[in-house]
Amino acid sequence: MKKSENENRITIDGVEISLGSPDEFAFNWVGCEDAFDQLLAAWLVIDSKDLPLNPRLIGKPGVGKTTLAYAAAKKMGRSVYIYQCTMDTRPEDLLITPVMDKSGGIRYVASSLVTAMINGGVCILDEGNRMSEKSWASLAPLLDSRRYVESIVAGLKIPAHPDFRVCATMNEDASTFEIPEYIHSRLQPQITIDFPEAEEERRILKENLPFVKDEILNYVVNFLQKSHAREERYTVRDGINIARYAAKRYASLGIETNPENLIRQAIVMTLGEEAALHTF
Repeated sequence: MKKSENENRITIDGVEISLGSPDEFAFNWVGCEDAFDQLLAAWLVIDSKDLPLNPRLIGKPGVGKTTLAYAAAKKMGRSVYIYQCTMDTRPEDLLITPVMDKSGGIRYVASSLVTAMINGGVCILDEGNRMSEKSWASLAPLLDSRRYVESIVAGLKIPAHPDFRVCATMNEDASTFEIPEYIHSRLQPQITIDFPEAEEERRILKENLPFVKDEILNYVVNFLQKSHAREERYTVRDGINIARYAAKRYASLGIETNPENLIRQAIVMTLGEEAALHTF
């Protein structure tokens, strides 16, 4: 591989490829430290003959799987590239895509995954079980000891940088594909992210909404904990949206008032009438 003067381009076997940019977010992990440590351990290389593992993070939507992966990658000092998997994701979307340039010619553009492979970054395959088996099949050699992908479109075999790491987040819901066993065996270990305890949930809300009154945050935490006990689907992401909207309503009224009615209204407007069953 040969980098051009433009750091966003690289030449592999005479083929010039445009690279993507890393994702930059103000994500901090506030939650189960054990899950954080498990992920870092999976990515660790402890011997010259060792290889990193490709963990999958499992949990309900909104429990912080992507945030956990991002924070762990940053802890390692790596650039992060997030690929959003969908039902329509094709193998070529995951690797290299040909596009028309301004002159009418063809140029090749690397996906966030391939960019991470080349630059030695971390790729998060977000919501990986929304992707079909055909697309996963194109990643099989990357996820085992071969650590490469083969782009039929560009006619290239691209090896992963030794510092490259990857993980997949997967939601526990019905709108997903079954991942084939030969891929499951390559996506190990499985790290489960569950609903946080009350104090963790309070810290997560405070981290994301430091400007919101504690009275609002405490009410939302109590609502979420009650929902978790009844095995409802509501997550801390929902709690953040509820608290944010309740705080906006409170500020827009411009009066000193008990915020409980505003929070109840925010819960219903965010999650629907059925969520009112878990209010106080």
